[in-house]
Amino acid sequence: MKLFESFSLGEVILKNRIVMAPMTRSRAINNIPNSLMAEYYGQRSGAGLIITEGTSPSADGVGYARIPGAYSEAQIAGWKAIADTVHNNGSKIFVQLMHCGRASAKENIPEGITIAPSAVQLSGEIHTDNLGMQAYDIPKEMTLEEIATTQNAYANSSKNLVENANMDGIELHAANGYLLDQFLNPNSNIRTDEYGGDYKNRARFVLETVQKTVDLIGSNKVGIRLSPYGVFNEMLGEHNEVVVMFTYLAQELAKIGIAYIHIADQRVAMGAPEFATDIKKTIRDNFDGVIIGGGNVDTSQKGEDLLNINYDLVYVGRPFISNPNLVEKLKNNSELVQPDFDTAYTPEAVGYTDYQ
Repeated sequence: MKLFESFSLGEVILKNRIVMAPMTRSRAINNIPNSLMAEYYGQRSGAGLIITEGTSPSADGVGYARIPGAYSEAQIAGWKAIADTVHNNGSKIFVQLMHCGRASAKENIPEGITIAPSAVQLSGEIHTDNLGMQAYDIPKEMTLEEIATTQNAYANSSKNLVENANMDGIELHAANGYLLDQFLNPNSNIRTDEYGGDYKNRARFVLETVQKTVDLIGSNKVGIRLSPYGVFNEMLGEHNEVVVMFTYLAQELAKIGIAYIHIADQRVAMGAPEFATDIKKTIRDNFDGVIIGGGNVDTSQKGEDLLNINYDLVYVGRPFISNPNLVEKLKNNSELVQPDFDTAYTPEAVGYTDYQ
């Protein structure tokens, strides 16, 4: 099967076409990657490529309790230990950089305040370790200076991760209602300057961030995750610029020459509605690089089917939580263990590294 064959992702050779999807696990005490996390990723390095959990490029981007960062020396050292463990097992690893933007509460932010494209608050509450459930902050609309500072934080974190933590590359998280996606979406971006308004202006922050990152680490080490028609974190899934915006993004990203586009499908895990158009084909037709697709892949045949409809790599998420040896299980058509979601975001090893 093609699923288990090696694949060239730029200069990186993957031992198979299976990608472990980024999944928040909240084990980074004080937002520093640690030995428990190294064990977790090492256990799952049967995947050709591991994309890590969302990792903040700056202290004001840490929206959730115990998510890792990549903005301090201690954090970079922690990520290097993880990269070394994964590499020793023959896998490759990209860090996903995720600034949470408005999806945060001040109790979870080590430094700074909640910032976003516009002062549009998320409804509902978010977990904090010290105060329990708290309302999402009303974010501060970012100034042009804060926009430039945040873009530079993405780029500088990427440089440190590649040069000092020995990472194979980074993925910019422009999906699922986090900061980059908040700029793209008209529900969260109501700006009236050059970063708001029509789809080209809303895409400006993302494309400038990609370019700044590429300028520091090279295009072959940069991927991006997008979630067309996604509704998580109160994004507007369907609007009259969806197709033209993602066509434009794919074309501009192709010009920059990034390593891949990772298309997140929220229909299974996040309850998004059916796509109004074949948006995945739209992106594929306008981007000549590697495309990562997935969603509800729990057998090797489902993965193979995705490769046969013109995806290059297949991401798998939740099955990796509870099946550290997932690749071998898929090869052997073995029964998969189901994850215990009650322990998905706790700080302990239980429900994290104790699955067999």
